[in-house]
Amino acid sequence: MNERQCDILIVGGGTGAIGAALSALRMGKSVIMSEETDWIGGQLTQQAVPPDENPWVDQCGATASYMRFSDGVRDYYRRNYPLTDKARHTMNWNPGQGNVSRLCHEPRVGLAVIEAMLAPYRSSLQLDILLYHVPVAAETDGDRVLAVTLEDTQSGDQVVVSAPYILDATELGDLLELAGVESIIGAESQAQTGEMHAVEGEPMPLDQQAISWCFAIDHLEGEDHTIDKPEDYDFWRDYKADFWPDKQLSWYYSSPRTLEAVHRRIFQTDPNSSYVEFPGDLWHFRRILYKQHYREGAFASDITLVNWPQIDYWLKPLLGVGEDVKQAALRECKQLSYALLYWMQTEAPRHDGKGYGYPGLRLRHDVVGTTDGMAKYVYVREARRILAEFTVLEEHVGVKQRVGLDTAEQFDDSVGIGSYRIDLHPSTGLRTYIDISSYPFQIPLGALIPQRIENLLPACKNLGVTHITNGCYRLHPVEWNIGEAAGALAAYCLDKGLKPRQARNSKSHLRDFQRLLSAELGIPLEWPPYARRAAR
Repeated sequence: MNERQCDILIVGGGTGAIGAALSALRMGKSVIMSEETDWIGGQLTQQAVPPDENPWVDQCGATASYMRFSDGVRDYYRRNYPLTDKARHTMNWNPGQGNVSRLCHEPRVGLAVIEAMLAPYRSSLQLDILLYHVPVAAETDGDRVLAVTLEDTQSGDQVVVSAPYILDATELGDLLELAGVESIIGAESQAQTGEMHAVEGEPMPLDQQAISWCFAIDHLEGEDHTIDKPEDYDFWRDYKADFWPDKQLSWYYSSPRTLEAVHRRIFQTDPNSSYVEFPGDLWHFRRILYKQHYREGAFASDITLVNWPQIDYWLKPLLGVGEDVKQAALRECKQLSYALLYWMQTEAPRHDGKGYGYPGLRLRHDVVGTTDGMAKYVYVREARRILAEFTVLEEHVGVKQRVGLDTAEQFDDSVGIGSYRIDLHPSTGLRTYIDISSYPFQIPLGALIPQRIENLLPACKNLGVTHITNGCYRLHPVEWNIGEAAGALAAYCLDKGLKPRQARNSKSHLRDFQRLLSAELGIPLEWPPYARRAAR
């Protein structure tokens, strides 16, 4: 068995891991990062989810390194794609012209930009990335994690990596369980948290947000790209949850905010129109390539990313269950995505009244870098969460629970900011959406510090939040910021000979660390006045 050492070990290569690596590397630390697949980047790449961002993201509301990523994506298209003059000279243009984000882009473009940002550190051997590696064991001594065993899923070989600081950036918080870090899963009760929208009665640890297996498609009218009938198609064609307005495979779904039935087909009129003209269909929602941005004839069709309500899977949880249940959930989730595509190709009522099915919908496996056409990894909305020195509750950010107040709680130990609605998808407890307004918020340092363990830090969705507040702390720029703050904290503590809780609980060290984040790393710690009171 091989043994290796570094200053900071980042287990998991998701969106938070990228932020964590960049801050630690800029501060001169050696980093080893592991990644389960062959693509780093998490939501931005391997899960194929166009960024969900705040409305001010091009001016404020994200870290400097996240903005470099955004600028890098746009620049990549300008340098490599046959853009029209109008698109080339439009500031902050949207590659896919999707209406979910100001930066709807192809996953592999995001990967190329991330790889470029990390390339100098890899060339100098300051950073090593172990692809196809998963954590299988952790060695601990009291309140410290000494080393993590990583296994190569291709060869079965193992490597033991020791580091004074270890960050968990796995999508499910896997390292928390392996290292015995106190954590929580599922939905807390109102008695536990005092949150308005927490569950009544007993907590529900197996009540976890739906997962989704995303995929990309284009549309070539007159051609037939129908896939083979999925194994579970008959089940999903007939399945209807009690809280859902129609069958799962339907153009009807529940409005997240009102819970009323919404009818939204894949196309309204022209599948290649501007999203401004027809904003209400599914095609334009997460479109990642808009062919009108490019010279005539460059692309036969737009490309859109399917992350729609119809592929939300909520029948089985991933956490707190045996491996057999977890694997069954992943299989069924992927089957649901195939079933939706097959239904759209064969049985879905057409928008133009010309019968049923769109056989011209083509599964674009090349866009997501797989042979089966599905993203490399399932989109996970909820992970294990540390029991932290401080836990963010609905009362800190939720508009309804902050009666008489007009901003989110202002945290003295802020290490970043974010803004998104408290957005919980239907869950494995067979509960429907929880989608409520929140104020632009801060990320408190206390939520990054475990109650007991001294040298393991969360670097993604696994920080000190609840089932409810996870709903607004789980999105792309927020996760990046969480990771970036965690990487910087580990590096700062190494430089100063401190423990993370000492950096937080000493006023002088806290201010020194915050100056580092703000002045040197470009991480905003508070919202400007014009955005602070803008409830979403």
